[in-house]
Amino acid sequence: MKNGKISHWMHESAAEPAPVRHRPAPGLTAEVCIVGAGFTGLWAAYRILTARPDTRVVVLEQHQVGFGASGRNAGWVSALLSANRHKLARQAGGHAAVVRFQKAMFTAVDEILEVLDAEGICADQRKPGHLRIARTPAAVARLAAQRESFLAWGYDPKLLELQDRDAVAGRIAAEGTLGGMFDATTAVLDPAKAVRGLAGVVEGRGASIHESTTVARIEPGRVILDDGATVQAQHILVCTEAYSETVDGLPSRRIVPVNSSLIMTTQLSAGQWAEIGWDGNECFGDAAHVFTYGQRTTDGRIALGGRGKPYRYASGTGGSGEVGQRTVDLLQDRLHSYFPALAGIPLEHAWSGVIGVTRDWCAFVDYDPATRIGSAGGYAGHGVTSAYVAANTMVDRMLGIHTTYADLPWFGYRPPRWEPEPLRWVGITGMYALFGAADAWEEHRESTTTSLLARIGGRLTGVGD
Repeated sequence: MKNGKISHWMHESAAEPAPVRHRPAPGLTAEVCIVGAGFTGLWAAYRILTARPDTRVVVLEQHQVGFGASGRNAGWVSALLSANRHKLARQAGGHAAVVRFQKAMFTAVDEILEVLDAEGICADQRKPGHLRIARTPAAVARLAAQRESFLAWGYDPKLLELQDRDAVAGRIAAEGTLGGMFDATTAVLDPAKAVRGLAGVVEGRGASIHESTTVARIEPGRVILDDGATVQAQHILVCTEAYSETVDGLPSRRIVPVNSSLIMTTQLSAGQWAEIGWDGNECFGDAAHVFTYGQRTTDGRIALGGRGKPYRYASGTGGSGEVGQRTVDLLQDRLHSYFPALAGIPLEHAWSGVIGVTRDWCAFVDYDPATRIGSAGGYAGHGVTSAYVAANTMVDRMLGIHTTYADLPWFGYRPPRWEPEPLRWVGITGMYALFGAADAWEEHRESTTTSLLARIGGRLTGVGD
């Protein structure tokens, strides 16, 4: 089994030759300098060059295109908001503004697929929806309540369907399922193919991408590299998400990197697929507090992810993504608990990455016309779609274009700062311990009420909606 190497997606894509992208030459200047060559940075470059094709755009990347979450995620293109809806409504425009935000996310899912198709990017993109299963009475009740909440915030009831045990089994025969909810708005793709393809498109439109380029500090009008060289730019867009704490000149403790790990099986046989009944290619997840998520790949594998060890002290980001054996075993046990027939199937790959999380789990987008510096982040695991929307919000504000994206309520939102260490480590580790204990409590009881431990954890962290 391969471990780390960024991800299965990136490791497989690396078999195809990529352009050589050197560090920038001394004295480089640009109209727009983008820091970070993940989805946010590349969608920002795409948006700029679509609106203003003659703009000189430079993208700086510390490692390689897609090194961070953009090349490691489970590939869900989801309309889920990276925000606590009630908090966002109270602080940034009211209920109608959040409904408008939600509808923009639905639109963005389809736009991403349309752009990939139009630009000839083959990223195995499709829109099969996603199925969340419930294995406890409390989880069944939680999904019903969540559906009612989602409908109040702009979901179409025809696209969000509660399903009983038999209906769920007709889609995916996961062991121990009591019910579920099918969300037809979710698409799926191979994230590495998508991010690498997008990089090629923006280069074809005139952007220059420089890899192996570490940014040490951001100042108005210039980006300072680790060797002291500078890139001069009229506008600077910081698109480093979970890696933002590594760059000086940005607000400190605004984002922390929370770890998530995935395993990838070898290819299943036709008989194995028939036995687990996963015929529709839906994304798959559960309604536990410490939840799992995954997809059926186009080449017949299962990718399954979950939190494992949630946080590294002092906001460590985990390098190339090696996963401890305990986490691999945990995810493999979870896979086998869903699908006992797969108990003997080998794993092909395991890897981990980090998602950016703010103190109140609400994402933000900024662009300051005085400093001409923009930033975005805090997607909390919903980054494939959120990155597209955030890039459009940030760029449209920068260019002064009045669009639906420019006026979304996360623009200018100021999340509270995280606590300093060691309080941060204690708090995040303790939160996930509470959620894990809540799952154990619910699994051993027939109660339809969510565990008090989970409600306390949600209240302390702002996760609850």
